Amino acid sequence: MRRRKFIALLGGAATMLPLAASAQQMPVIGFLGTSTPDLYAIRLGVFREGLKETGYVEGQNVAIEYRWAHDVAEQLPTLAADLVQRHVNVIVAASGTPGAVAAKAATTTIPIVFAVAVDPIKVGFVETLNRPGGNLTGVTNLNVEIGPKRLEVLHALLPAATDFAVLIDQTGPAEPFVREVQAAARSFGLRLHVLNASTEHDFDSVFARLVQLKAAALIIGPSTFFVGRHEQLATLATRYKVPTIYQYRPFAAAGGLMSYGSDETEYYHLVGSYTGRILKGEKPAQLPVVQSTKVELDHQS
Repeated sequence: MRRRKFIALLGGAATMLPLAASAQQMPVIGFLGTSTPDLYAIRLGVFREGLKETGYVEGQNVAIEYRWAHDVAEQLPTLAADLVQRHVNVIVAASGTPGAVAAKAATTTIPIVFAVAVDPIKVGFVETLNRPGGNLTGVTNLNVEIGPKRLEVLHALLPAATDFAVLIDQTGPAEPFVREVQAAARSFGLRLHVLNASTEHDFDSVFARLVQLKAAALIIGPSTFFVGRHEQLATLATRYKVPTIYQYRPFAAAGGLMSYGSDETEYYHLVGSYTGRILKGEKPAQLPVVQSTKVELDHQS
């Protein structure tokens, strides 16, 4: 009996070994986010759709390790280093430029898929758009390039106004965006006031300052910090009666005047697709950086 029990146990262990091995072989994605899961809900949904189209479904044949900075950018290097220590197969830097910088500093071997609004060549992420050359590739949007267009839209709406303002988050890569919008303001003969908000406590003082400056309208610059606070910003814009334009549709849906920018669903769908392609064996060095080209204008109905 003892011998039979031993053989039975051995047979049971043999049937379990392949399952354990397959669990160990399941690829792991490290997802690095600046804010919190609830503020990334739309992005995560379309990211998973893009991932699914390449054959990967979370919990079935791929695992995702999430790391959230909770709006504390200083935490990103530590979170990125933790993902590297866990030997993830690919890191998704879904937290804009600061997250991509942190991931790049943490590893030169693990593939990184970034989602940024800056020129990845100028910031040193890739050698060229067609041949990135290192362990980074990803998706860029048009939110820096179309900043001047947002000013143009407001100028057309308020042709007699001479003073406009732009809101930025100086903890992020705001300088390229401001430079583009300032150049457009000079070409239109307009004055542009640059205001900064890096915490929610800054918002009230920013809008009060807009009234003091007699700025006719406000452009909200690209920032991962602003993304999840579109409702708060829309409420303040309405309360202070400041016509405001932002980059994403949910801002207009929340009561802001209008939005004009890249389609967020297309953007993160591409990120998911690229992540899946890398898991299948494609090399980031040979995957061209993709530019999200779909732009949408939305306004209050």
